Amino acid sequence: MNIPTRSLAGSHPARRGLLLLLLLTAVALVGRLASVSPSAAGAPVVINETAVPPVPTLNPEWVTQGAVVYAQHCATCHGANLEGEPDWKVALPDGSLPPPPHDSSGHTWHHPDSLLLAIIAEGGDPAYNSKMPPFRDKLAEQERQAVLEFIKSSWGSNEVEFQWWMTATGSGS
Repeated sequence: MNIPTRSLAGSHPARRGLLLLLLLTAVALVGRLASVSPSAAGAPVVINETAVPPVPTLNPEWVTQGAVVYAQHCATCHGANLEGEPDWKVALPDGSLPPPPHDSSGHTWHHPDSLLLAIIAEGGDPAYNSKMPPFRDKLAEQERQAVLEFIKSSWGSNEVEFQWWMTATGSGS
């Protein structure tokens, strides 16, 4: 499945360097996806005695595409390596929170796909004075899904399984 992107022709050299770094990271992560242990593959995920189907395999093309979109639209705030801002749990003087990490050190994996995709599309929650802008008019639905696939590719197996369980059970929506 191809996902539309905008041309990078004429983009700033620093942005191209960041994009190259993210693409190399995505290639490494895709390689990691292929090395999931056979014992975990295909097994249902059971948490609190509630089983859900096995974790779906990430789409390597979407992971690579997501790295490109992330570099263009997300890395400025959330970090080139999904690391977020330091002290992301400490409110700023205006009451907002700094951009969180999207790797395993953050809390993104605590939420189901539906909520994460809604946040990408609609922006952060104004009730928390979030500064995250909406991307509905900037990114196609497929691009937003690809960004999420890229983010998921950075998580460890425990985070992937927990997040999948949250998604499959509709918890945390």
